[in-house]
Amino acid sequence: MSEAAYPPPVEFSVRLTPPDLDPWIAGNCGVSGFLTRESGRPGPHVALVSLIHGNEYAGAIVLDALLRKDFRPLRGQLTFAFANLAAFARFDPKQPAASRYVDEDLNRVWDEAVLEGPRRSCELDRAREMRRIFDTVDFLLDLHSMLWPSEPLILCNNTEKARELALAIAEPPLVVVDPGHANGRRLIDYARFRTPHSAAAANLIEAGQHWQQQTVSITFAAVAKFLRITGLAAMDDPILPRPPAEPRPPRLAEVTAHIVALTDAFRFVEPFEGGRIVPDEGTLIAWDGEAEIRTPYDNCLLVMPSLLPRRGHTAVRLARFVSQ
Repeated sequence: MSEAAYPPPVEFSVRLTPPDLDPWIAGNCGVSGFLTRESGRPGPHVALVSLIHGNEYAGAIVLDALLRKDFRPLRGQLTFAFANLAAFARFDPKQPAASRYVDEDLNRVWDEAVLEGPRRSCELDRAREMRRIFDTVDFLLDLHSMLWPSEPLILCNNTEKARELALAIAEPPLVVVDPGHANGRRLIDYARFRTPHSAAAANLIEAGQHWQQQTVSITFAAVAKFLRITGLAAMDDPILPRPPAEPRPPRLAEVTAHIVALTDAFRFVEPFEGGRIVPDEGTLIAWDGEAEIRTPYDNCLLVMPSLLPRRGHTAVRLARFVSQ
């Protein structure tokens, strides 16, 4: 069941006005909503991707601001991507959860067999269109936000190159290695970004709660750090936020389990926020019907708990901190 079909019985404050993307929809590289700016100097092809989910537009606000300020890369080329324009066009602040996607989750279709198969949907057709650009990208940052309150974080797949990129960005400083979902591959799991035969790497940022100004600020800081470490921006670029004087050291955690709701009666024992560390092994954190869900080890990190999950959906990821 889609998020659109199951809006949570709570109200979420929409404190961000959706950006006006009309100037960018035509694009300039053969794919609508994709704009590539060249530096004229050798360097990597870097991509900033927003709106993989149509109601997560904090990233689109940041990309729109960079385009309007005429940001140009120092080297290589930079692609600004507005992905699920069809879902974004449906956004209604009175039903903000209803425009995550049109037919299916655009962040679950990045398997080669699916992309090359016969099935059709709004999102699959769009992924096939965008794919030819992503096949040329060396470093990609996918910009997301979260429905429920959570500490911001960077997600990466379980390749060493993705982990190294995430730790280099470290903005926000919580890095979570997550091998992915059973029901489909994310953009960061696309073949180019997971194969050891390619140096290309991709990360995903979850910058905070949807529709909040702070989420835009966190996204902008992450984008600035990403552009600096890939060499596309100077440290003192006046368009970008200044780096923190004393950056926080990164923390690295690895997801060990995806807890999927097996019943419609899944409930947490309290309204956990993402980033909560449960100190003791065996602590009861939820009930799934009559089944107990307990932490499997000490200092268990709760990653993006969904406080009202439907059966078959991920309720929470459990992660263990690891040394770098």
